[in-house]
Amino acid sequence: MKKIAILGSTGSIGTQTLEVVENQGDIEVTALAAGSNIDLLETQIRKFRPKLVCVWDEKKSRELALLVKDLPVKIVSGMDGLVEVATEVSAEIVVTAVVGMIGIRPTIAAMKAGKDIALANKETLVTAGHIIMPLARECGVKIFPVDSEHSAIFQCLNGEHTNKIHKILLTASGGPFRGKTREQLKSVQVEDALNHPNWSMGRKITIDSSTMVNKGLEVMEAKWLFGVEMDQVQVVIQPKSVIHSMVEFEDGAVMAQLGTPDMKLPIQYALYYPKRRFLSGDRLDFWALNQIAFEKPDMVNFPGLSLAYKAGKTGGTLPTVFNAANERAVAKFLDRKISYLSITDMIEGAMNGHTVKENPTVEEILEAEAAAYDYIESRW
Repeated sequence: MKKIAILGSTGSIGTQTLEVVENQGDIEVTALAAGSNIDLLETQIRKFRPKLVCVWDEKKSRELALLVKDLPVKIVSGMDGLVEVATEVSAEIVVTAVVGMIGIRPTIAAMKAGKDIALANKETLVTAGHIIMPLARECGVKIFPVDSEHSAIFQCLNGEHTNKIHKILLTASGGPFRGKTREQLKSVQVEDALNHPNWSMGRKITIDSSTMVNKGLEVMEAKWLFGVEMDQVQVVIQPKSVIHSMVEFEDGAVMAQLGTPDMKLPIQYALYYPKRRFLSGDRLDFWALNQIAFEKPDMVNFPGLSLAYKAGKTGGTLPTVFNAANERAVAKFLDRKISYLSITDMIEGAMNGHTVKENPTVEEILEAEAAAYDYIESRW
């Protein structure tokens, strides 16, 4: 029986991972970590009986400890607790589904402890890919992508590792505002941006999808995961989210992975790789589908994508600033403190005001994050 730990168990990826565990019946959950949703976390503890649980908020961790005092589970908190969950002795694979750069330290700790990583925390590679990828090789651990697009690329590359990638074709739905102009986007409200046409995701990533910032983060993540340059990753708008991504090889052949928009497929594939298991749900109906349309991404009205390419090509601490400024900007938008268009304005301002540091350490990455936060707070 495979044993796993989950960082971010109460979020969208975490809850769907537990659905896969429940449906398959042959995975043991040894440790869980979450932010502050102790009501859901208590339910998860009682159902899956982990040995160790971390709650980021220390006060909430004490409350949870009282709620589950009848069970043999250790409750910890904070970054030390997150690292303890990531390195839980019996876990073979760690699902990193926390949101933000909080995932860097526990991911590093898990790899040093010999754990394979099912990676759903894209910020880890975006900001620290130059540290993470060499460390994975050094520790002899595998990184299995959980993002739908990166899982698709990973699947397309099966059996092709000796062949040269010419281009990665990273697909995007275009989000809820595909085809809109900057003038039309001025009036966008939170509810509009959270109404994604295809995918059910967490609030932050749904906003990121609408601004195309999420696709920019995925471009940077693909660079590190698959050892390509930023210019080798081409974003293709595919509104129906049927093709999850493609790989073009140097002979011109293109491999694509298709399927319905269901995150449980890449989650399950990461947990059971290289085996495929039955997964209930809808199947593609090609008669009903009829056709698949493609479009070029609109980088003028959605500058988040072009800013991501700039950050990824420059490297160093600039991707951290891009990511951190976006995190703070999205939080402000969700709190209705800024307008929708201000999100990318804030990212651009933070990037323009930053002095890039090459090959940053983890400490320097976190310093760049803090500096970006300070920049945003001092101006908005």
